[in-house]
Amino acid sequence: MKGIPFVASWSGGKDSAMAYYRAIKAGGIPERLWTMFEEDEERSKSHALPFEVIEAQAERLGVPLMIRGANWKGYEKQFLDAMTECVEAGINHGVFGDIDLEDHLEWVRNTCAKVGMEAVHPLWMEPRRKILEELIVARFEAYIVVVNTKMMPARYIGSKYTLELMDELEAQGIDSCGESGEFHTVVLDGPIFKERVPVVFSGQHERDGYVFLDVELDK
Repeated sequence: MKGIPFVASWSGGKDSAMAYYRAIKAGGIPERLWTMFEEDEERSKSHALPFEVIEAQAERLGVPLMIRGANWKGYEKQFLDAMTECVEAGINHGVFGDIDLEDHLEWVRNTCAKVGMEAVHPLWMEPRRKILEELIVARFEAYIVVVNTKMMPARYIGSKYTLELMDELEAQGIDSCGESGEFHTVVLDGPIFKERVPVVFSGQHERDGYVFLDVELDK
């Protein structure tokens, strides 16, 4: 990655932050941050973070933010549109946070290839626990913002991501990486940020078997 400009797929959570961190440690040059939002472009896909929070993360990374809005049916079309924009701007590498889900890796690689984008996966096939321990040792600050209540207790919403939390989840048979959609996180600080992202947790709500933490930018 040394000297190579890249666009980073950015969910706002721990896996995308670690992939970004690895890419810049390897000498990559971040040119754009890309986040997929819901159709109305108010909240991010899966992590349900408001635009203002993602924008604040991008500002503290010092990287221009590029977003697209789509439902799941239109996801691929918007993905291709975003990657095409990058390729036309001379950015031919995309950094993604996949760890070990083969189907998603193949989809990303094949879809990127349609527009001449090379997909890079800095975390691929590393032990999940190893990646997350590195996240904590590197002093990233992350919190659980979405819980799938079919897979784990709702009480973990808002929990700070720590080694102790990982141990507690694993003792209950819950994947502490959340790789199967058990939970999602937001990263507020760490070595990639110029300063901490100021937010407040103003409450929580439940929808369709998920609990969401209400995350707002503290202005």
